[in-house]
Amino acid sequence: MASLQRIRNHGALLIAIVGLAMLAFILGDFLNSGSSFFNRSRENVGVIEGQKIHYTEYEAAKDQLTEVYKIESGRSDFDEDMHAQIRNQVWNMMMMDYTLRAQAEEIGMDITTDELSELCIGENPHQIIRGRRAFMDENGQFSRDAVVNLLQAINNEDAEQNANLQQAKTYWMYWEKAVRISYLQEKYTTLLQHLLKANSLDAEYAFNSRQNGVSAEYVMKPYYAVADSLVKVSEGDIKKLYKQHKEQYKQTPNRAIKYIAFDIVPSEDDYKAAQTLMNNLQEEFKTTEDVSLVVNTNSDIMYDGRDYSEETVPAQFKEFAFGKGAKTGDCTDILFENNTYSMARIVKAGYSMPDSVELKAIVEGGEDQELGWFKATDLPKNIAEPALSGKRGERFTVAQGMGEQTYEILDIAKATPKVKLAILAREVSPSSKTYSVIYNKAKQFIVANNNAEALEKAAQEAGMAVVPQYNLTATTDKVGQLKSSRPIVRWAFEAKEGAVSDVFECGQQFIVAALTEINSSEYRSLESVRAELNYEAMNNAKAAYIQKELKGVKSLEEAAQITGQQIQSVERVTLADSRFGNAGMEPAVIGKTIAMGENQLSEPIQGNMGVFVVKTGAANNTAEQMNAEAEKAQLASRYAYLPYQAMQLIEEKAEVTDNRANFQ
Repeated sequence: MASLQRIRNHGALLIAIVGLAMLAFILGDFLNSGSSFFNRSRENVGVIEGQKIHYTEYEAAKDQLTEVYKIESGRSDFDEDMHAQIRNQVWNMMMMDYTLRAQAEEIGMDITTDELSELCIGENPHQIIRGRRAFMDENGQFSRDAVVNLLQAINNEDAEQNANLQQAKTYWMYWEKAVRISYLQEKYTTLLQHLLKANSLDAEYAFNSRQNGVSAEYVMKPYYAVADSLVKVSEGDIKKLYKQHKEQYKQTPNRAIKYIAFDIVPSEDDYKAAQTLMNNLQEEFKTTEDVSLVVNTNSDIMYDGRDYSEETVPAQFKEFAFGKGAKTGDCTDILFENNTYSMARIVKAGYSMPDSVELKAIVEGGEDQELGWFKATDLPKNIAEPALSGKRGERFTVAQGMGEQTYEILDIAKATPKVKLAILAREVSPSSKTYSVIYNKAKQFIVANNNAEALEKAAQEAGMAVVPQYNLTATTDKVGQLKSSRPIVRWAFEAKEGAVSDVFECGQQFIVAALTEINSSEYRSLESVRAELNYEAMNNAKAAYIQKELKGVKSLEEAAQITGQQIQSVERVTLADSRFGNAGMEPAVIGKTIAMGENQLSEPIQGNMGVFVVKTGAANNTAEQMNAEAEKAQLASRYAYLPYQAMQLIEEKAEVTDNRANFQ
């Protein structure tokens, strides 16, 4: 009973505790059930005009373009710059696709299935398709049959089981999409071109702007002729100009850093170790019966039995390999060149082989393809050996992919002297101990100088170069030319201003960076553009100074006397002009000169380069007859760039959230 009474006494407290527990349970259940929603949101690479770009879509597009580059270039060893190019190209293509699609949907514009089919496999395919090397014949001309054959192959029931056909399908789908986007852009810009046409009033105005002119004389005092000490610029003047020009100073959030580099180079011990290794291998290299095993176990240059000619043999071994008396079994001493120890042994000498061969691929059930001339180094070993050891007209078959391919030797070059050479080479590289020593040196530098100011000062005292790098955005792929430096960019967007980084390994350098500037606002700060604003404000102040100096002048002679400048003349000024005589680009002066009429003296006019006093002369008009159609055509050519500028504006004004930095 006592226990029950205690419970009754504390009933309100217990209800509150139970209520909080239930709320925690409900919230926990909500957060767990909703975690997939939040995770999906975090997996979006970006949003373009309301279209969410999921990470899997972005990665699939990158993989697709990578395969396209492999086929187009015949390479697969892409460096980080190439991968960065692929990432940017994928994003730019998505930007164009989604922004253009959004605009086209608003006006009911689209590419129909029939249109796309005609553009890809019609009688006159789109230039994107016609320009692909994969669809060209042996004469380098576009072959529609090659396109049709590819489509038949990738749509075959067995295509799913064939890796090569899957790669071909990926290739085709990319270019089909590229055609769709490109043609939609062409349709959209064509529509804009039809809308941006000159009418009769435009033609008449353009014609008259060239025909109606006036002669003029002027005196101009340049701003540089006024000493800076004679005028004053206030902070209010600077702020006013900043407000006027603010839209010109839009920016993407960015960072500025300074960094120092510790080169990862071999130590003296590394050179000694490499030389000792070569000395220990020298006797075995000279005498072994299995030279390929010794070389391929120890050398930077693998032995593959290649046939060297005088043109292809490494320069340091040319005289040894092709000199008088060179014979099988000869071996050089150890050489040191370009930071590499090396020695060579002649495996076979005294024979000749052709340098190049012309081949034709035999296609069963189809048209054979002449492939052209190849050097030995251009061909895989399994093709090069039978091709260069055969005779004109012979055929040979090699394994290729999951099948076989037969080739015919159409022609073969004249045989030239060859030599098989085994080369044992070791480039001197930093050891793990050397890495540790240099790394520790960089770490100690950080500990002793743990802010940006101290780091820069210490580096300068040590004679180290301090390299500035500005305008790093969240998606910047690398810092300057530093290899593998994307982690530095990520760090810069997580650190506080003035912070010093940890050590980054960038290729053959250890990098230590200091974050010197954070620019996170939508616009560049006033301080960052103060110099250019001050220049403009000074010119405005000098213009006012000169205008006051010239106020009330009655003639050009008086203006010239006051300013110390000469009177200059302009034979003819029209509204169509962009330059005012020898003074350069002065649109305000041109406009006011035309507006004055004949034989008038202007008030002092503020121009781009100085202050002008202008006196107009007689009208200087022409008596040409207007050709309205010619005027319209000329105006149309001026308008031609506007549709393409509109495409750029569509992308610039699009609602875009770019989260790529989270996935790089």
